[in-house]
Amino acid sequence: MNKKKYTIKDIARLADVSKGTVDRVLHRRGKVSKKALEQVNQVLEAIDYQPNPIARTLKNNKIYRICVLIPDQTVDPYWNPAHEGIKDAENEFKAFGVLIQKYVYDPLERCSFLKESQKALDSVPDVLLMAPLYRQESLEILQNCKTKNVLVVFFNNYIDALNSELFIGQDLHQSGRVAANLIDKLTKAEDTVAVVHIDKEPHMQLKENGFKEYFEERKKTPQKIITANFNSDCAKTFEKEVAEFLHLQRHITAVFITNSKSYRLLEVAKSINSDFVTIGYDLLEENINCLIQGEIDFLIHQKPKRQAYLGVSYLVEHFLFDKKIPEKMLLPIDIISSENFKYYLD
Repeated sequence: MNKKKYTIKDIARLADVSKGTVDRVLHRRGKVSKKALEQVNQVLEAIDYQPNPIARTLKNNKIYRICVLIPDQTVDPYWNPAHEGIKDAENEFKAFGVLIQKYVYDPLERCSFLKESQKALDSVPDVLLMAPLYRQESLEILQNCKTKNVLVVFFNNYIDALNSELFIGQDLHQSGRVAANLIDKLTKAEDTVAVVHIDKEPHMQLKENGFKEYFEERKKTPQKIITANFNSDCAKTFEKEVAEFLHLQRHITAVFITNSKSYRLLEVAKSINSDFVTIGYDLLEENINCLIQGEIDFLIHQKPKRQAYLGVSYLVEHFLFDKKIPEKMLLPIDIISSENFKYYLD
């Protein structure tokens, strides 16, 4: 049996009050006498009244402003799927009084990050959804948002100084352990493995920590681990430094690359006939090609599109349905090989 839909007029008649009184009770605005409030609430309870938050939002012409602070995908193609996820969410929820504005910053320029974050805050948003590549600056933005009573949700990059702040992404420390477990299965105890950071960001250290922790916890003698950092701003300098490193460390049998730029290192390795087990991140076209050709053994999929989409959708549901935003939404850590990558492509 279909449940009867009660109008404000119906509720007013049952409670023996005016329609204006019912409207004030339902929308929690204006003054209502104690007696009238009790009469209306008794009727609402009796009919099991369920408000329609979307209709209420549209009626009140309330626009919720979500500002997204995100890196420029033309500078780093890793962020292409995240922009797609935001676009999908925008198309899905634009009819419900939700305005999504992107503030795109150069991931290689700290000043760009600060400039765009300030623009976002100046727009007086209800919430700031941000990918925090710069640790100290992100903490300063967080504090600024708290002062302005702006909700902040982080996605993709976790900052170790955060406690109860909202985060959507992967457990980066654990993903480092997953990479270590894969390399452990593909190497011997006496082998040397390398952790390689290309254009290192703070969150990559969490991956390295998890990677090393895995081997440190083993009872038998662990593989020797060395760490290297490279900056890819200048292609010639990058190629020269990587080639020198691989030449000096010819005994390396496996490499764990902590971001989406595995293909950059492998281009150099291929040119000098250097070969090793490789574990990297993310389904960039270049990485997939390396996976197919056997140059990358496994990729860990960080799901940037899913992260960005969920970030927006959780916020919309919070505004429209008063749903609680999870403090931490940790996505599964998927291991991609040449045999299953097709099932992860959008």
